[in-house]
Formats: sequence, C-alpha cells, structure tokens
Amino acid sequence: MRIIAFRTLREFWEQPDFAGSEVSLRAWYHDAKGASWSNPNELKQQYANASIIGEGRVVFNIKGNAYRLVVMIDYEFQVIFIRFIGTHEQYDNIDAKSI
Repeated sequence: MRIIAFRTLREFWEQPDFAGSEVSLRAWYHDAKGASWSNPNELKQQYANASIIGEGRVVFNIKGNAYRLVVMIDYEFQVIFIRFIGTHEQYDNIDAKSI
C-alpha cells in the first residue's frame, strides 16, 4: 500500500505530548506499507481490532489503544490516506466518517 502522508504521523509524534507514540506509529506504517489488502475483510485478518466505519474509512487503535488513527483506504488503487491521528478525547470531537 502507498500511504499518504507519512509526514502527518511524524509531525504527530514530534509533539512533546505524543512522543511516546513514535514506535507504535512506525510499526503500523511498516505493516500497512507492506500490506496489499484488497478489501476490508483482508485488513481485518491482520488487524482484528480495527473498526471499519464505512466510506472506505478505518479506525486503528495505536499504542495499546492510547491513540486513534483514522484512514481512508482506496483498495483498488492500494492507497491509504491518513485523515486523523489523536487521543481518544480528540477522536471523540471529530466525525470519523467525514473527516
């Protein structure tokens, strides 16, 4: 999969409050970049705790559920668009289906 954009993840973990997220986000990035999911079912085989929320959007729990990562996946073109990364509190203030 091609991931757009790694910079979003890096800018998140470079913030002092979120520095502890770097290892987990890098691990997710490595796994996702090497994946070739063709549909949500294949994704769920690798990430059973991921939430498929529709419109191509998926929510991943990062660092033992400390953070939420919302992505939009185009399975046909093998592209992941990072839409949001934040804490649970920040996640509760967004509409993950439209972000």
